[in-house]
Amino acid sequence: MLQKLRSNKGFTLIELLIVVAIIGILAAIAIPQFSAYRQKAYNSASNSDLKNLKTGMEAYMADNQEYPIDVVYQ
Repeated sequence: MLQKLRSNKGFTLIELLIVVAIIGILAAIAIPQFSAYRQKAYNSASNSDLKNLKTGMEAYMADNQEYPIDVVYQ
């Protein structure tokens, strides 16, 4: 009467390699997309800053009947 001492718990090496490969493929797809979204966010923030600068210059023009000679933007 030989009993099996080895249990079937756990994952095989092939299963683990497949999971790692799938995670790698998903990461390869997701990272460039994230970078593109981040660049779009920077561009949107820059456009907003330029619109705010334009509004400030127009307000100065309304008060002083001339545009500012120098613009200091922080």
